[in-house]
Amino acid sequence: MSDIKEQPEFFETPGNPAPDNLVPGFLLTSDKRRLRYAIAHVRGPSRGTVVLLQGRNEAIEKYFETIGDLNARGFSVVTFDWRGQGGSERLLRRSRLGHVRHFGQYLTDLECVMQEVVLPDCHPPYHLLAHSMGGLVALHASSRLSNTIERMVLLAPLIGFAASFPSVAMLARLANAARWLGFASLPVRRSIPGKMPHAADNPLTSDPRRYARNRRLAEEAPELFLGSPSVAWLAAVTRAMRRFERSAEIAALSVPTLFVVAGADRVVSPAAAEKLAYRMRCGSSLTIPLARHELLQEADPFREQALEIFDAYVGNASSADQPSLAAE
Repeated sequence: MSDIKEQPEFFETPGNPAPDNLVPGFLLTSDKRRLRYAIAHVRGPSRGTVVLLQGRNEAIEKYFETIGDLNARGFSVVTFDWRGQGGSERLLRRSRLGHVRHFGQYLTDLECVMQEVVLPDCHPPYHLLAHSMGGLVALHASSRLSNTIERMVLLAPLIGFAASFPSVAMLARLANAARWLGFASLPVRRSIPGKMPHAADNPLTSDPRRYARNRRLAEEAPELFLGSPSVAWLAAVTRAMRRFERSAEIAALSVPTLFVVAGADRVVSPAAAEKLAYRMRCGSSLTIPLARHELLQEADPFREQALEIFDAYVGNASSADQPSLAAE
């Protein structure tokens, strides 16, 4: 049922070393799934802790650079691989499908990391920095985290798919019909695990160096990455997206949240994120023009904007005089 190793470890490639203070671990969720996590305590005065939520088909290794940058800004960082991807337990035996049975399983993952790692081992205040699918999970967890998380910054959040995709409503109907016909664990499309598009036409980043770095990681450690999502994953995610069509769901969102959208995003819908931010009492949005989907993997002018926006938004909610755990 699992193809992960007994001891957690990181896969390093030339040009992408793990921060020397990054400590890996495994934890068991309440429904007995094993997750790989990592924690990097800041050295020196602490401004609090950032819980970094990845997108679909990502792994801790993609965020080594970002973890170092956040540490340099005074934040400790906790991140983890969602169930079914990265170094966490797969849900389908010997499968590289991106699979989840229902969206609540992702909420279980986040809640477990908060309870087992963040709250007992990290200094407050706590903030969420989430990318793509991680942003959708953060929004659904908002009401549960309102007494814990100070602020959330969602980068290119998965609120809707880009205009080149069929509508969310149509995808939801098709996925649910296929699931009830018994096709839940089949792929949505044919694909090769770890395969990435050519640099010239990739929708993820305009930065050739970071793109080559991530492509090398996917080629040398394909076990960390996935191919197509499953029918069940698509059904779960589209259902979660559609919940924010209801005013009552939006009214329940209570953590101050900033949406940072990529102006040239061809993966998710910037307009859907902006619309949701407008309808939220505690939401706002900013656009980084010309940026592509993976803002933390983008070229320096875009990436630095995203980090500066995060830093400014959490601002004084972080306490500069908190002691560092590394010093204790």
